[in-house]
Amino acid sequence: MRTPRKRTNTTWVALLLVAFASLALTASASAKLTGNYTKFAQCPYKNPEASKCIYSTTVGGEVVLGSKKVPIVNPAVLQGAYTEGDGEGFANTAKLIAATNGVTLSKAPQPVPGGLAGLVNCKEISNFILKSACVWTFENGLTGVNSTLELARPASEVLISENNLGGEIDTALKLPIKIRLENPLLGESCYVGSESSPIYWNLTSGTTAPPEPNKPITGTAGTLTFLEGGSILETKGTTLVDNAWAAPGTNGCGGLFSFILDPIISTAAGLPASAGKNSAVLVNNIFIAPAVVVAENDAENP
Repeated sequence: MRTPRKRTNTTWVALLLVAFASLALTASASAKLTGNYTKFAQCPYKNPEASKCIYSTTVGGEVVLGSKKVPIVNPAVLQGAYTEGDGEGFANTAKLIAATNGVTLSKAPQPVPGGLAGLVNCKEISNFILKSACVWTFENGLTGVNSTLELARPASEVLISENNLGGEIDTALKLPIKIRLENPLLGESCYVGSESSPIYWNLTSGTTAPPEPNKPITGTAGTLTFLEGGSILETKGTTLVDNAWAAPGTNGCGGLFSFILDPIISTAAGLPASAGKNSAVLVNNIFIAPAVVVAENDAENP
């Protein structure tokens, strides 16, 4: 375990706790949110288990999946609320509560560089049967491919640690995900990972310790600002990283023809890929506010 970065922990965690501790407000009748509070429109702030509202936008970074690298060019939003937490100090971990509209993680398709040609090079496949099937299937002009990150498990299985985020140590965000590959030829259910076998990202703002061949990479808690008189915490450039996760092969690609397409896509993309051969770097802008404060803003603006 890395030693916490004392300066970051002081400016991020301590300020967060001091500012929020003074805001023990009571919510009343529903109305509407104003100003920076509008970002929390889908926060279940009336849920008695909700401690904080969160609105996090991933604005950049990249995902390396097997032998393929996909830059993040379209913003994706993680939103909802999270609980008080179940521990103390740096062991304190909270559970996410789903957004009220059901869109806890927005679907933001990311173009795969090179499309099918970048994902699948039929000439590189040594197996004659798979190579022949690849040529027949893919060399027909339908080349665009998108990669879309989706939650693979209920929101309650997403875990958040404010202390680890601010202290730049250990896991700040545990995210069970699956990755959809979108193309007319691949059908509606072409995924890497699934509900029954998710990919788990243990994202940190600190430094990773991956198995070989990956090398350690480092995130950051970002730059901290308080908005709305100290009621809302904003961090910019928060970079969460994980390069110690494993990825399975594809499943469901091509519908009835998945028995042909799954091995083609998996072989071409270097899947399954063991831990140490994949990475995720997510650059985020994050807004956090106490649920009771958001509810109070709601009640004050009929």
